[in-house]
Amino acid sequence: MTKKINILSTKKLLPNQKQLLVEALISVLEEDFIETKIKNFELSKINDNIIFTSQNAVQSILQHPKCDELKTKSVFSVGMKTKDLLTENGFDVVAYTGYASDLAEIISLVYSSDSFTFFSGNLRRDVLPDTLKENGITFNEIEVYETNITSKKTASKLDGILFFSPSGVESYFKSNTIKEEMCFCIGETTAEALENKKVKKIIIADKPSVENVIAEVIEYYKSPLTPEGGTWKG
Repeated sequence: MTKKINILSTKKLLPNQKQLLVEALISVLEEDFIETKIKNFELSKINDNIIFTSQNAVQSILQHPKCDELKTKSVFSVGMKTKDLLTENGFDVVAYTGYASDLAEIISLVYSSDSFTFFSGNLRRDVLPDTLKENGITFNEIEVYETNITSKKTASKLDGILFFSPSGVESYFKSNTIKEEMCFCIGETTAEALENKKVKKIIIADKPSVENVIAEVIEYYKSPLTPEGGTWKG
């Protein structure tokens, strides 16, 4: 590596995650561009199946005094980390996918006669509830956490930026612009949020996890002209 590479992570990384980048001689700035907090909510009118599309929703439910009552329900989830968190805490995950659109399709095709309760956040995307409505599937929604934008101006010159959610993209653009920086995304929906901002240089991790985003960063800066592994939209 002939020049110092500076990247920004739009969420603070775990020490072991950051160490991977440091060992690759990549300088890492970290800021939380969004913050989440648990809301007060009632666990009432819960249907036969429950849906989680984020770890934040799971964490909120785990802190509710009636959490154990939900462990008799069949669970549908988005994301391997979300599924793992549920399984570790005694929930029965019967189906999980990488994206909400895929989960909505599975429910619509295979479980359309069942009923569902969707545990969501205030900035959740519309794709899953809209698809369930369009297919006449019985469901209700309980908002269990909220996401707040915590944008800040970045003064440093950056080579790359790591994004982990559409909300993080929105927060970054409230105080900053993107010119030639390479953007590394955890998934397709985050990449779409960047494309809506007219960003062209995007690499999507081959699997939606923080570790896979980091792997893409390291691979790209080893050989910037021939990125491998994830999807390159540059």
